[in-house]
Amino acid sequence: MQSSHRSGALIRQGAGLLTLLAGLALAPQNGRTQVLQNGWNGYGNNPQHTCISKVAAQPLKTVHWSMLIDQTLPGDNSNASTLFIHYASPLITARNTVITSVRLNSNNAFKLEAHRSSDGSLLWSQATDYILPPFNWVPPCGSTLTPNQRLYFPGAGGTLYYRDSVDSTAAVTPNQICFYTSLANYKAAKADYDSKIFINTPLTSDANGNIYFGFQVTGAPANLPNITSGIARISSAGVATWAAVSPYANDGNQYKLVMNCAPALSNDGKTLYFGINTGNFSGGYLLALDSRLINNGTLLPMVGIQKLKDPSSGNDALLPDDGSSTPTVGPDGDVYFGVLENPFLAHHDRGWLLHFDAALSQKKIPGSFGWDDTVSVVPAAMVASYHGASTYLLMCKYNDYAGFGGGSGVNKLAVIDPNVTQADSILPSVTVMKEVLTVTGITPDPNNADANHPNAVKEWCINSAAVDPFTKCIIANCEDGWVYRWDMTTGLLTDKVQITQGVGEAYTPTVIGPDGTVYAINNGRLWAIGK
Repeated sequence: MQSSHRSGALIRQGAGLLTLLAGLALAPQNGRTQVLQNGWNGYGNNPQHTCISKVAAQPLKTVHWSMLIDQTLPGDNSNASTLFIHYASPLITARNTVITSVRLNSNNAFKLEAHRSSDGSLLWSQATDYILPPFNWVPPCGSTLTPNQRLYFPGAGGTLYYRDSVDSTAAVTPNQICFYTSLANYKAAKADYDSKIFINTPLTSDANGNIYFGFQVTGAPANLPNITSGIARISSAGVATWAAVSPYANDGNQYKLVMNCAPALSNDGKTLYFGINTGNFSGGYLLALDSRLINNGTLLPMVGIQKLKDPSSGNDALLPDDGSSTPTVGPDGDVYFGVLENPFLAHHDRGWLLHFDAALSQKKIPGSFGWDDTVSVVPAAMVASYHGASTYLLMCKYNDYAGFGGGSGVNKLAVIDPNVTQADSILPSVTVMKEVLTVTGITPDPNNADANHPNAVKEWCINSAAVDPFTKCIIANCEDGWVYRWDMTTGLLTDKVQITQGVGEAYTPTVIGPDGTVYAINNGRLWAIGK
């Protein structure tokens, strides 16, 4: 009986992996099919933010090259205590060009650079006039590639720029788009718009090259007094539509997209997901809208909405602008979104991973960690020890921050089952997703290790982690300055490469390029790692 059950589970898992990988190659959207390239197109790699690589990662053996992506930092910043900065996900084109944003100065000016993946040599540099929205922790200048390799990046006043020929060394003048008025009108009142309208999320491209992003309005422009914070769409043909988000909440408060929350799309591309709040560490909602959005402020019916609640206290969950959690859409259409607990520190500053069906009409099993994390999708067939019925699992960081509400400092990564439950280890009255695998960091944390926290280790500093279904591993970055390969066959950390002496920083992504090179950010530098 056991043998038969195990064989059936493995067959289901194998079928699930084949289906998932097929979906990566051909993604249907609005009646059309688009071939996705083997690069890394944006935050979480795809519009569902699954963080799954389309190629096998190279072994973690050596650093090929690195570059400074934050020019406000010295060349050696190893003595810094903490960097409260979110760096944008690097983009890797199908032809293996690395594109990243570079912070130029303490006034938060940015440029974009493209580098040859083989040796890091500069191919081109592109200025942007992007102005950050009001912030506490520095947010990213988050760009995206479309499947046909057009690069979109944010500009001032809520405008976007785009350029083609991203793998060429030739000089290219980017095109500018304004979503709320004509470009001529924008330029005529540029200073006014620039001071009041800001892109406040990374950009997301769908499989047809349509672009989505959040924008924040901090005052009424003289020529556009009725615009308020919302969500915008630029179609692949350049047609702009947008929606103010406060009317969807319909509770009398003024909302914006949560800072750094990259919009996500359903697997068929028809539904758009994002979180909204009224300000840093406020409550808010998760919204599901028709991905066509609207024109001139006319509302389309919602697909769904959920007031986000702490699963322990029942209070409004907190949605911090200091975080970077974004919705992840599973292969079955379920939606996952991380929040912070309320009361704050009641769950050791871990937050919760909230879980809903595709229409946001049904609450499902929550996860035990959500703060500042975008969960990765793990095909169940990757995990040798798993014999359950789920076709996919989820990977998240699982830190238990020392001194935060009683946290132990035993910081972990976890693979969890979204369909099976266990009692939460910190608040046992709450039922959460079952742990399938966990791994504890290996570097002691002298800043937090004491009599109350004898086993404290360095935090896992990720906001998303790359999943490699081909060699069955997960690539994650740690605040100890090392990048690790977590093997899903053995459950062990099997390879590691040191990139810095380690520094505390706001959380960063790991990505995998089309030749298997691994890219990680630590200490304000981008590192290319492989065999």
